[in-house]
Amino acid sequence: MLFGIRPTSALRLLAAAATLATAVGLGTAPASAEEKVVRIGTEGAYPPFNEVDADGNLKGFDIDIAKALCEKMAVKCEFIAQDWDGIIPALKAKKYDAIVASMSITEDRKKEVDFTDKYYNTPSQFIAAKGTDVGQATPADFKGKTLGAQSSTIQANMLEGMYKESTVKLYGTVDELYADLSAGRVDAAFVDKLVSAEWLGTDAGKGFDFVGPPMMEPTEYLGDGVGIAVRKGDDELRLALNKAIAEILADGTYKAINDKYFPFSIY
Repeated sequence: MLFGIRPTSALRLLAAAATLATAVGLGTAPASAEEKVVRIGTEGAYPPFNEVDADGNLKGFDIDIAKALCEKMAVKCEFIAQDWDGIIPALKAKKYDAIVASMSITEDRKKEVDFTDKYYNTPSQFIAAKGTDVGQATPADFKGKTLGAQSSTIQANMLEGMYKESTVKLYGTVDELYADLSAGRVDAAFVDKLVSAEWLGTDAGKGFDFVGPPMMEPTEYLGDGVGIAVRKGDDELRLALNKAIAEILADGTYKAINDKYFPFSIY
């Protein structure tokens, strides 16, 4: 995920409501006895990739991609909202069958789950107050500074693994990270560039900007793109998803979804 910053209590309640509605089939036709259901775990607090709207519905790039893949596989999608920190344990506990939640493909995660082919790729980058000079944003450039990231992400892993002469603060959600950045409690935040580009365009983010270069290396920390996680050994589902990813890339479905959210390709 690149793992990619996530929900307030209100969002958690909305996400729970969305999950309950899905579980009991509100607003949807009941699945037939022969229809296969694939349960999709997602976070619901990572816009524009996945979030919960005012009506309690999950939406975003990840959600649209998952729906398109389920259509290609001729299965019914059921979405289940899950806090990020527990998203892999819940998959392993069979709460759902796959994770479509902007999860970067990393070697550490491969020890816990199997991944499909990537379905997008995005750099990580630091954000800080406008005018902040961080050079190339190396560990030496940030020596003695306080840096923030969302916990259990590739960005958090890289800060903890490489920026050892900085104070690293981790947050349960991206919104909490942004709040401390705005309040001056961290000097810079290390984030998914696409996600934070949206925040920088808001009133809350207008005093901040990207600093240093966008990063996709080292892959030891930042991974090999974003994929869908399935339980270890679930090759049937993984291969079906890979086939569906290839199909939506080939027939223009992926491009239509991409263009709905971004003015450039993120594949």
